[in-house]
Amino acid sequence: MQSKAATVEQYLAELPPDRREAVSTVRSVILKNLDKGYAEGMSYGMIGYCVPHSIYPAGYHCNPDQPLPFAALASQKQHLSLYISFIYCGCDGSIDSDLLKWFKKAWAATGKKNLDMGKACIRFKKLDDIPLDVIGEAIRRMPARKLVAEYEKVLASMPAAKAARSATKAKAPSAKKAAPKRAAAKAKPKK
Repeated sequence: MQSKAATVEQYLAELPPDRREAVSTVRSVILKNLDKGYAEGMSYGMIGYCVPHSIYPAGYHCNPDQPLPFAALASQKQHLSLYISFIYCGCDGSIDSDLLKWFKKAWAATGKKNLDMGKACIRFKKLDDIPLDVIGEAIRRMPARKLVAEYEKVLASMPAAKAARSATKAKAPSAKKAAPKRAAAKAKPKK
């Protein structure tokens, strides 16, 4: 269930003590290594880090009203999650693929549990499962200006039609919203 907390402090307060301690510790590592160009706040029901509009006015291309996302931290139902898409995106060569290679190698060298990583999401059950020094170094290796520059490269490489489709999808009503009208239309008795 997505949190409705309006502030990071409210988010942390609603977590059980063990989760609060783990999230707070990872948050401290992020904040200690976070470039001054980023801002912390609540985003999509979790603690988020972004490049604010004051630094990157264009915002996130999928929703320009949102600032450019950088990382996020959340307590999910079955695990804790650290979202660091700037590392995952490297695997297609569009953003610093050397950073992704470094990250995987550095993680393995710690002897910690195998990296459980999906699309931009590192999942872990407890704090001991992740190498905090590697997380901190990864955050430090991507200052806001570098993220913006890499993001601009990716946007420039996207065909205009693909970018337009993404913008249209973001503004289009979802199928779930349209479904009740169709269901209601089918339920009308025939004359």
